[in-house]
Amino acid sequence: MKGKNLKTATLGALVFPLILFLLSAGSAWAVPGVIDGINGPNFTLTAKSGYISTPEGNSVFFWGFASGAGTVQYPGPTLIVNQGDMVSVTLNNTLPVNVSIVFPGQSVVTAEEINAPTNAAGLLTMEAGTGGTVKYSFTAAQAGTYLYHSGTRIDLQMDMGLFGALIVRPSTPNQAYNHPDSAYDREYLFLLSEMDPKIHRLVERGMMDEVDTTAKFPAYWFINGRCAPDTMFPPFVEWLPTQPYNCMPMMSPGDKMLMRVIGAGRDLHPFHHHGNHSRVIARDGRLLESRAGRGADLSYEVFTVQSIPGQSVDAIFTWTGEGIGWDIYGHTPDDPPAPGEDLNDHGKPFPVLLPSKGDLTYGGFW
Repeated sequence: MKGKNLKTATLGALVFPLILFLLSAGSAWAVPGVIDGINGPNFTLTAKSGYISTPEGNSVFFWGFASGAGTVQYPGPTLIVNQGDMVSVTLNNTLPVNVSIVFPGQSVVTAEEINAPTNAAGLLTMEAGTGGTVKYSFTAAQAGTYLYHSGTRIDLQMDMGLFGALIVRPSTPNQAYNHPDSAYDREYLFLLSEMDPKIHRLVERGMMDEVDTTAKFPAYWFINGRCAPDTMFPPFVEWLPTQPYNCMPMMSPGDKMLMRVIGAGRDLHPFHHHGNHSRVIARDGRLLESRAGRGADLSYEVFTVQSIPGQSVDAIFTWTGEGIGWDIYGHTPDDPPAPGEDLNDHGKPFPVLLPSKGDLTYGGFW
């Protein structure tokens, strides 16, 4: 591989890694597990332009959504609602082109013109022109993980950054779909996207007529709007003002982690996790069940989540350490395992790689 392809492949290897830390038993570390976002059911989003930062020092122009009059962000704000809510999303557009929002997986979405100096009936839904406002409404009838995105010139506007995640929570806490098969201890969002900086440079310079999205050639790949190692910094750090969401999943051995994976780009993203398989329990906001009430009886295990463009996948990942040959519990040689902790084939704890209990052990997501 040489030339342009080599450069891009190298960038891809640089920006995509994501470390999964696992806390050994007895750790004093605080373990997060709540997705950052804004709670509804009523939202106001403003389409704006801004710049994101990449780890090698580049600054890339983008279009995105802001919460109200706040800072534009990449991706747009994660919208969190409860099943059964009547959801309203008011879109204000400050961009020089028409913008709209569609909500895949939601039925009977209505669009109402609020301020319509330049609004237009688009191909998929009502579009807000420059200075215009449109209000979208729907009932969040099905719990699950969803994508929302611009319904106008999708090939361009999604690459520019006009998308975000929608999470609909069921009535039962710590379940994704009101069934024990979807129970979890912690949850994390993995919103995957990619970007062609050439397209963004042309848009920034007002050269829209020269944009050819059929020739899209990504050079950046993102998890929740950041490239590694920025994914590991805390959320809302001041030096990444337009990229507030991080991706630093943490869990304790034996926990069930709900992985909400969304393909927000145009590329297939094989999302690999080390250590153990995960069990895919839902796709596109629907539990994988043969009939209502059966639970996830059609679920299946994978070692790599194939994140398809536009698709959401919910998977349960549990770290057991089975068969990997080392002690995930951080035991010292004179510290025997507790009941239920895994032993190796010789009836002894896995080899100790950590100096004491409470230290971090790690696997990884790539």
